[in-house]
This record gives sequence, C-alpha cells and structure tokens, in this order.
Amino acid sequence: MKKAHHPLILAMKRLLKARGWTYARLAPELDLSEASVKRLFSGERFTLQRLEQICTLLDIELGDLVREADFGRATVHRLTETQERELAADVRLLLVAVCALNHWPMARIVRDYQIEEAECIGYLVRLDRLGLIDLLPGNRVKPRVARDFSWLPDGPIHRFFREHAQDDFLRAPFDGIGEALHVVSGMLTQDAQRRLQQKLRRLVQEAAELHQECLDAPPESRQGTVLLLAQRSWEPAAFLKMRRKEGEKK
Repeated sequence: MKKAHHPLILAMKRLLKARGWTYARLAPELDLSEASVKRLFSGERFTLQRLEQICTLLDIELGDLVREADFGRATVHRLTETQERELAADVRLLLVAVCALNHWPMARIVRDYQIEEAECIGYLVRLDRLGLIDLLPGNRVKPRVARDFSWLPDGPIHRFFREHAQDDFLRAPFDGIGEALHVVSGMLTQDAQRRLQQKLRRLVQEAAELHQECLDAPPESRQGTVLLLAQRSWEPAAFLKMRRKEGEKK
C-alpha cells in the first residue's frame, strides 16, 4: 500500500518547488548532504526546529505552513498548457472563470454580464471539468484553487494578458483610491535579486490572504483588484541603441 504523506510535508514540498528550492540547494542551508535531505523528506522525520528552519528559508511563519497544508488539500495549484489554452480561447469562459474564482454566485454573473443562465451553467460545467471549481447542487460554485495558485509562466493566460489586457491595465494614471504604480530601478547583485524575489512572493501570499479575509464582506463592497508584480534584468531598447560596441569602449 502506498504511503500517505503528511499534509505539512506535502505543503512544504509545494512551496519549495514553487520558490525554486531543490534538495541540492537546501542541503548546505540545513548543514546536511543532499542524500540526507532526500531521506529526511522521504522518511518525514522532521523536528519542530527543522520545520522552523525551513520556514525561515522560505520567508514564512510556521503558522503559514500549517494554513497552506490545510488549504492545499484537494486543490489545484497550476493548470496544464491544454487547460489554460481552453480558457484563453474563449473570452466568455475566461470571464466566468474569473468571476467563479472570486466567489461570485451564478446569479450575480448573469445579472452583471450579458450571459444567459443556461449559457453560464454550461461554462460552469466546463470549469468543473477543468478542475477549477466544484459545481454543487443548485448551481452553487466552490473554487478549488490553492492560495499559491499561479498561471503557467509565459503560458496561454500570460500571453492573453500581454496581448489583450496589459496595455489597458497600464494605461491608467494610477491616482485613484486604492491605486498605485511604482517604478524602481537599481543595480543589484544576484543575492540581492534573490532576496527581492522572496519579498515579492511574500507580498503575493499576503494579497491572497487578504482576498480570503474579504470573502465574508458583502459582495457589493468588494472590488476587483489586480496586483501586477514584475522583476527582471533589463535595459530599455532606447538605451541599448546608445551603447558602445566592445571595440569602441573608452
């Protein structure tokens, strides 16, 4: 009989994978060999001190790991390329998906958008088949995505955003209530870049936690809010054109 893994360990593995931590990278941080780390995870013999040590590396609290383990049961962390392609190919299906994942009841979707009830039910059935939601009796919707759910990097949804929504999103002046746009640049080492990425991941997690907290608020008091985070080594094309070639440098 296959061993049932502890939810805490499964949650830790998900977080390590999502943040690029391999056993080889983890080993020196824990003062262990890579083989010992593999045995540690396969045997699931973690002390409280070891759990806290790994949580520190992940820049999370132990309580965050416990909540992730509880929330991560039977939930979706990422779709396949094929599943994302199906969503991106039908903007009405994508609209219903976004509404459903934000806990909108079907009645509100039909009320606010030009989608008839029978059509909306059909879309919800497709989302149930994709594993994004559970369609319950009475056409009630239960989202199945985990707190760390993310779209595929450069996948169909990311490409859809770049082609159809990115310019529209960034065109605003960002001077309203609850709006902000910050552009910060600097010359960072690889270690500094890594630490900045950890802070951005923490902010993403906090945004997901705030989303969960707001679910109990009246639906009309909640507004669709998008947080766009980006970090990369980059030089504007206009600057690159002015660079001296290697042989021309003074």
